[in-house]
Amino acid sequence: MRLPLLLIATALLTACATQTAPSGPAPVTAPAQKPAKPGPQCWSGDHGAFFDVGTKTSLSGVPVECQLTSDGKSAQWMGNKK
Repeated sequence: MRLPLLLIATALLTACATQTAPSGPAPVTAPAQKPAKPGPQCWSGDHGAFFDVGTKTSLSGVPVECQLTSDGKSAQWMGNKK
C-alpha cells in the first residue's frame, strides 16, 4: 500500500522540480481603467432611472428639467418658471 503512494508522491515532486521558469520578461498588462465618474444626475422615481443634466421630462404630470445646483456638485429637478 505504501509503495503506490510513494511512487505517486515521487512522480509529483519530480514533475514540479523539472519545470522551468518562463524565459524573457513577463508580459506587461495594461492597468485597469476606472470607469468614468458620471456627472451630476437627477433621480426620477416615476421612471425608476437617473437622468443627465439638461433632460426635460414630466414628473407626476408637471414638466421639469434636470439642472445643476448652485454649487455644481449635484443636480435637481426644476419646473418651468412662467
